[in-house]
Amino acid sequence: MCGIAGIYHLETPKPVDPARVEAMCDALAHRGPDGSGVWAAPGVALGHRRLSIIDVAGSPQPMASPDGRAMLVFNGEIYNYRELRRELRATGAQFRTDGDSEVILAAWQRWGPDCVTHLHGMFAFAIYDLEARTLFLARDRLGVKPLFLAPLSDGSLAFGSELKALLAHPLLRREIDPLAVEDYLAWGYVPDTRSILKGVTKLPAGHSLLLRHGAPLPRPVQWWDISFAERRKGKVEDLEAELLHLLREAVTSRMVADVPLGAFLSGGVDSSSVVALMAEASGAPVRTCSIGFDVAALDESDYAAQIARQFGTDHRARQVSPDDFEAIDGLAAMFDEPFADASALPTWRVCQLARESVTVALSGDGADEAFAGYRRHIFQRGEDRVRGLIPQAIRGPVFGTLGSIYPKADWAPRPLRAKSTLLSLAADSAEGYARSIGFSPPELRDRLYSDDFRRLRGDYRAEQPVLDLMRAAPARSGLDRAQYADLKHWLPGDILTKVDRASMAVSLEAREPLLDHRLIEFAARLPESLRVRGGQGKWLMKRTMRRFLPEPILYRPKQGFVTPIAQWFRGPLAQSAREIASSATLARTGWFDALRLGVLVEDHISGKSDHSRLLWQLLMLDRSLVHLGIA
Repeated sequence: MCGIAGIYHLETPKPVDPARVEAMCDALAHRGPDGSGVWAAPGVALGHRRLSIIDVAGSPQPMASPDGRAMLVFNGEIYNYRELRRELRATGAQFRTDGDSEVILAAWQRWGPDCVTHLHGMFAFAIYDLEARTLFLARDRLGVKPLFLAPLSDGSLAFGSELKALLAHPLLRREIDPLAVEDYLAWGYVPDTRSILKGVTKLPAGHSLLLRHGAPLPRPVQWWDISFAERRKGKVEDLEAELLHLLREAVTSRMVADVPLGAFLSGGVDSSSVVALMAEASGAPVRTCSIGFDVAALDESDYAAQIARQFGTDHRARQVSPDDFEAIDGLAAMFDEPFADASALPTWRVCQLARESVTVALSGDGADEAFAGYRRHIFQRGEDRVRGLIPQAIRGPVFGTLGSIYPKADWAPRPLRAKSTLLSLAADSAEGYARSIGFSPPELRDRLYSDDFRRLRGDYRAEQPVLDLMRAAPARSGLDRAQYADLKHWLPGDILTKVDRASMAVSLEAREPLLDHRLIEFAARLPESLRVRGGQGKWLMKRTMRRFLPEPILYRPKQGFVTPIAQWFRGPLAQSAREIASSATLARTGWFDALRLGVLVEDHISGKSDHSRLLWQLLMLDRSLVHLGIA
């Protein structure tokens, strides 16, 4: 795991000052404290910061191919590098190191841009071909590893593992993209389709880019996609056996490391499954760590302790409290872009705890997206059944009217909070799901925006790219399309961004075995009844793990890694909530109606409504603008 950066001149191969790339890499020192290097040639410079995981003593980067023709900088891990090494050696490739970096170079020299299809793992890398004078950029299938891009005024393209690498370049323009603000208010993150800064983009997951001097900047090429269009047939027992084999392969392949290794353990199905399979494969106790909360209803630490005892792990736990709220400036600096998933705070804390004893930690991320584990997936399937029974001509007016007059009863028991369900049923399947996954619905955003910002935003609505994604998805059903949107939009934009930045901030490598692409492809072909059944998501996965995990772990209500910000903003952090409405930073932007912000804050503190996620969004936006130097 590392950080990479570079500059490539698109027009003519003008000299690149290596000091600029060195400064970009210095901004990524937390991603790679074990080594650094910069290489330059006419028209290009590549930089690298290294966190040593495999072949600790060897594999320095930037790395040249044995014939000197190609140069690589690489962030990530290739889990099938040993198998690829044997295959490539049989065709005449030579290797001087024991790591996976040199395997990427050999794969490039044999297969060119198609090399990415042979790589199993998480990665973002750049390869410069000195003879062809081309630069090849690639990102892994699911977007575990990030790559930011920015065309600059001198005709060059700068790239880096985080936005802070680009911020270190003096020619980067620091102008906020108002459409990114709309995206952020809708989702709580800036998706891969844009960046918070105008002109900065992200190479999408499963895409590559081949650059040539003298040629215009091309569009990224998609080299991998997930399809829900086919359905597997066969006995449940056979599919269960196949799934267990894939799970074991995914976990054991990610246990290869030349440094101490452990796992995050929340006590939920996913992390418990990973720990169970690690314990099965390991000859020594697995090192595990977990984070708890000072709000009992949201604290899963007892479940984590139960799994730790069952598998005899070397377990460590720590608690997060409102005092940790003081770390918000650190969060803003960590993410660069505004990022409002409040679980980033405990994720950062569990990464800090893990780094005290290990350098690599396996996580349980990905199973909910792949196997339909979120409550919204169950609701989506149920709502689609209603949509199939009642024509849109009736549903739209009836449910739309009911939804518009039904009170938003955040204070009421969950079964009575029907407003969002009614509005979802009034829409089609894609529109209903887009509404269900948003932080702030469009009508609330419109009330908060100022007239000036509405003019800046124009006709754009954050939901539209998700609707386009779902409607064009290779899928059969509404549930398929919902999961496709999660894998393509939510997963790289929220979950993987959170884990990458929080782990890399403390120089910890996080690996996600449940995002092995073979597992994802297997799950996408499962019949819906093997994903969702009897009000339970992840049905086949839970059935498969019965031999390892007790039923109270498998079938307890899903809790998630939730931070108790609603309670905090009504208690010890109420004054901080009030300060959001009067923030000078937000006021200077002119984006929001200050009076309406004040009403929103008081409605939350009084318990009339639950605006905790929106308050956290606004707070993180405020601090991010300060961090970016735009306030």
